[in-house]
Amino acid sequence: METQVQQPSQQSVPPAFAPVLEGPRLLGRIGTLDVRLAATRAEINAAQMLRYKVFVEEMGASLPADAMQEKRDFDTIDRYCDHLLVLDTALGGTPESQIVGTYRLLRQDVAERHNGFYSQSEFDVADLVGRHPAQRFLELGRSCVLPAYRTRRTLEALWQGNWAYAIEHRIDVMFGCASFSGDKPHAHALALSFLNQSVGARDEWAVHAIPGRGVSMDMMPCEAITPRAALAAMPPLVKGYLRLGALVSHQAVVDPAFKTTDILVILPVKQINGRYINHYGADASRFVA
Repeated sequence: METQVQQPSQQSVPPAFAPVLEGPRLLGRIGTLDVRLAATRAEINAAQMLRYKVFVEEMGASLPADAMQEKRDFDTIDRYCDHLLVLDTALGGTPESQIVGTYRLLRQDVAERHNGFYSQSEFDVADLVGRHPAQRFLELGRSCVLPAYRTRRTLEALWQGNWAYAIEHRIDVMFGCASFSGDKPHAHALALSFLNQSVGARDEWAVHAIPGRGVSMDMMPCEAITPRAALAAMPPLVKGYLRLGALVSHQAVVDPAFKTTDILVILPVKQINGRYINHYGADASRFVA
């Protein structure tokens, strides 16, 4: 994947797995949950093991042979991403044993110095970014939480981290793939049609799937859609994006390796629902320890 939109930064390329912030500075704390960037390779390995547990053992994804053998979900893009962690300090032990949730964060300037964004293997992200040369983009990916921690509090911790990170790096637009389980898009016709009709990205935020891979999300007529039923049929992460004020692609893409149906979510910072800005604080200070 490659995105060459602006001239690459002249800053030196950071070493693999180097965090953006020096040391494990907290981005937020909610109860016993701490949120921060991974500070060591061991912590990144632990996050990748968590991803393996969820994506492979729980959801049945098929990874390359080396990842399956090591029981870690990893790829070449991991080397130049920042890895957001949620740790439950009540568990005790090492930080690696406390990781209960993670997000993979990839800034536009970093993507341009390397091999691009992950999601551009499914969607024409280069075109989307290229139409907004004055704005800074941040890709959110590999969202993953252990089953016992799929609660509102954990989601709040993840978004506290994302928001604090976005402010620090002056991000204008967050985006990334969000997944429905299974590789049969029409099994999600109700939810996908509702998204297409209610929050489908148009005009300046329109984005298309890579040629030959897109499936139209316009599967049901408006009069056949019950919003409450459509929302109930959505994964919690997708509903969370909607509450924030996100837009979505008009096409879905099947990911055969992860056995998912993916949509692209676009969240311009200026469109984030005001009540969430108030909840976390305009400077992301509410949950900072």
